[in-house]
Amino acid sequence: MTMTTAGVVFVLSLVVALAAVYKPLGDHMFRAVSGTRQSRVERGIYRLIGANPAAEQSWGVYARSVLAFSAVSLLFLYAFQRVQDRLWLSLGLDAVVPHGAWNTAVSFVTNTNWQSYSGESTMGHLVQMAGLAVQNFVSAAVGVAVAVALVRGFARSRTGQVGNFWVDLTRIVLRILLPIAVLGALALMFGGVVQNLSGGTEAATLTGGTQTITGGPVASQEVIKELGTNGGGFYNANSAHPYENPTAWTNWLEIFLILLIPFSLPRVFGRMVGQHRQGYAIVAVMALLALASVTLTNVFELAGGGTVPQAIGAALEGKEARFDVSNSATFAAATTLTSTGAVNSFHDSYTALGGMVPMVNMMLGEVAPGGTGSGLYGMLILAVITVFVAGLMVGRTPEYLGKKIGAREIKFASLYFLVTPALVLTGTAAAFATGNDATALNVGPHGLSEVLYAFTSASNNNGSAFGGITVNTTWWDTALGLCMLLGRFLPIIFVLALAGSLARQAPTPASEGTLPTHRPLFVGMVVGVTVILVALTFLPALALGPLAEGL
Repeated sequence: MTMTTAGVVFVLSLVVALAAVYKPLGDHMFRAVSGTRQSRVERGIYRLIGANPAAEQSWGVYARSVLAFSAVSLLFLYAFQRVQDRLWLSLGLDAVVPHGAWNTAVSFVTNTNWQSYSGESTMGHLVQMAGLAVQNFVSAAVGVAVAVALVRGFARSRTGQVGNFWVDLTRIVLRILLPIAVLGALALMFGGVVQNLSGGTEAATLTGGTQTITGGPVASQEVIKELGTNGGGFYNANSAHPYENPTAWTNWLEIFLILLIPFSLPRVFGRMVGQHRQGYAIVAVMALLALASVTLTNVFELAGGGTVPQAIGAALEGKEARFDVSNSATFAAATTLTSTGAVNSFHDSYTALGGMVPMVNMMLGEVAPGGTGSGLYGMLILAVITVFVAGLMVGRTPEYLGKKIGAREIKFASLYFLVTPALVLTGTAAAFATGNDATALNVGPHGLSEVLYAFTSASNNNGSAFGGITVNTTWWDTALGLCMLLGRFLPIIFVLALAGSLARQAPTPASEGTLPTHRPLFVGMVVGVTVILVALTFLPALALGPLAEGL
């Protein structure tokens, strides 16, 4: 079997597996966020935090709850790192420096999980488990909660209430993320991923040999990472490390986990609005964009553009030999199509056009399928923009799911879309204007690509990097931290404001002039709007970076 054939089989098996779990997992998540019964554990949590599970919140209260929870989480995680050297299980490591602690705290609270440090030599076990890993769950749950609140805005009428954040957060963690994490961790351990809590050395048998390693809670952190919640890892080499990703089988499983929840959330959307076909339309848009990305990344990397790759027959630099070019390229596409950011190869070593595709994936807004929750609400924003454009074309007030998209709604949608490009382009320009681009490994177009990729990853809360750039300086930690913070919470505020505006509307009956939003025409329009908006926004920067290098 050739590398290309093996890559096709690999991708097709992922498609089949994701299609198989779409309905059952989507239905389970729907029941988790829509049910009325509270478990004993959930009731105990509500009493502990003083939340009334029967009380609903307006969009403003919901937004303030999100911001308050995230602010407390950020302060706690920052302080946790600063006193690490005094804590149990610190492994003798020093306290994290202030700018590094700020960047990491912001990174994990915003679900970016960008790491400007080597995990195994910077963070002790307690900070990894009780700090970073906890945020892997709750920051992901925040994204799902916001997506659910937006869907309630479409599903409800004549009310200002979009749910209860504390109930949504608790249920998503306990009923969705934790069970999948436990099952995924067990599967990864079966595949050879190490799981222990030793501060010294342990023997671990992996694919035919016994290795001596530094112990760490790798398996559990790895599966949390691959649930679309974490761009970092226990080891600096991330999913290219044999103790985090030992075999081609675990590589497949990690990609599956990356895509699992985001691709199943449209089922929740369809059930909540009472139209399964609306969910199918959204997942169809996601799938078309995802397949295009995976195909292009594989084509560019297998073609091996460049003198050296063509001379040896493949673009092997920066690739892990266990996964070959194709499976590495598929992983790169999956991790940047979502907000995961985990890597099993060195993106900075990709061919110029092959490295451009992961960057474009993030520039799309990570909506194909996107992160846990953030992908769904990003795609719904694009659907709103699409029906607005369609309404302008026919001279009719645009409607989506029985809700009119007026001036107020399109303002929120437009502001949501404009936040990330403004952060990416302003941050990239600031790096060059202040001379901080000098930390890039390369000059010329590739050096620009390294800087552009860093700000694209941070502002879109992805967490991956080209890698050929030093970002653990005070300027970089501060600048990227600000981009992560603003890139996460400004869009969330606009999404929740849109949810509140939609929930207050009375339903508008469909008529002959209503654009059907469940048919292939609408799917194609959303794909087109997504690509055109990104092309108009980022094409000049891409032309100076990866396109110039590739040509």
